[in-house]
Amino acid sequence: METIKIESLEAIHDAARQFVAAMGDNTVFAFYGKMGAGKTTFIKAICQELGVTDNITSPTFAIVNEYRSNIAGELIYHFDFYRIKKLEEVYDMGYEDYFYSGAICFIEWPELIEDLLPGNTVKVSIEEVENGARKVTMDDFC
Repeated sequence: METIKIESLEAIHDAARQFVAAMGDNTVFAFYGKMGAGKTTFIKAICQELGVTDNITSPTFAIVNEYRSNIAGELIYHFDFYRIKKLEEVYDMGYEDYFYSGAICFIEWPELIEDLLPGNTVKVSIEEVENGARKVTMDDFC
């Protein structure tokens, strides 16, 4: 288990660099955290560290945003399943094409689709701690 502390918004890129260094060969990351915990903000910083120069926004209404790393040329998919009402919506969007593509997938609100996550998904928990800091924990999915 890897733990990263984000002391402040100013330190988020240092934390994102630590996260990228800890990613290894993993490609699917499920981000857990309460509303307002900073999932989207942290994913944005990670994408920037991975070389994405596009405007990175929450895919709340689109469900998935696609970015390309200007460093590696790799695709990065950013999902937000907050508005999913039933799993059929996820089947209809062809989730397998994303999750099993080998591209990096960052998933917000994975609680709603846990049964569909690949077995090698990395669980990323973000929680607010004292003084507005955040604690990010990376762990193998159980």
